[in-house]
Amino acid sequence: MHIAIIMDGNGRWAKKRGLKRIEGHKKGAETVRKITEYCAQNDEISYLTLYAFSTENWKRPKMEVEFLMKLLENYLEKELETYIKNDIRFETIGDISKFSDKLKKRIELTKEKTKNNKKLTQILALNYGSKNEITRAVKKLIDKNEEITEENIQNNLDISRDVDLLIRTSGEIRLSNFLLWQCAYAEMFFTNTLWPDFTPEELDKIIKSFHLRERRFGGI
Repeated sequence: MHIAIIMDGNGRWAKKRGLKRIEGHKKGAETVRKITEYCAQNDEISYLTLYAFSTENWKRPKMEVEFLMKLLENYLEKELETYIKNDIRFETIGDISKFSDKLKKRIELTKEKTKNNKKLTQILALNYGSKNEITRAVKKLIDKNEEITEENIQNNLDISRDVDLLIRTSGEIRLSNFLLWQCAYAEMFFTNTLWPDFTPEELDKIIKSFHLRERRFGGI
């Protein structure tokens, strides 16, 4: 199973508690660890893709963006042991070329250190936007002089595996330019829970509800 999550609500979580937005991001990073460990222990889940930083997030205040970049760097350094202990492979989608050299090195090091892990693949969407991804895929086909077909486009996306279950936290009901192609037949769940409060127990309930749905993929 491929689960994709739009992690929304860090800022609102902090505001409700009279805290700075960065405190919500810190708490959200803790939730990432809990949810990832849960997925690694669930044999039916093979891929977990998390919307961590979109192409539109650069519009946020400079100090917040800088904090998010540092938080990501620290997270990857700190969580390497978690990845190895739980047999988790780390990957990314999106264009990380805009990131600092230090952050890019940390990303590549984490990928290298976890490349042989097999229990779960955790994918962080970083500087990612689905429209940008599809555009880049088509450009690749043109550059290679390959026929533009659905199959060829899918094979040239950042991630070709379709999403089975899409979850968005915080009560918003939209995709926000996330995995538009891969979610063509995904089952979608929207929860009012803010991301820092999202728990493995709630995810488990959503997965059970997912299994009760009949997926027809356009058929009868």
